[in-house]
Amino acid sequence: MTVADMNRLEQAARVSMGEFEDPEASAPLRPPVPYASSGLVALGLVAVITAIALYELVY
Repeated sequence: MTVADMNRLEQAARVSMGEFEDPEASAPLRPPVPYASSGLVALGLVAVITAIALYELVY
């Protein structure tokens, strides 16, 4: 096997893995969602569900 063949195989493996193990090629990770934002979203959902339930009970 020639060096050119080995290079092609390596490139094919990287493409098939999506450059997963190459730290230089990986995109920077997004920062995690702050806990407060998650809490506000959950509180909003609870408020909407409560409002719908109360509306169904009243009407």
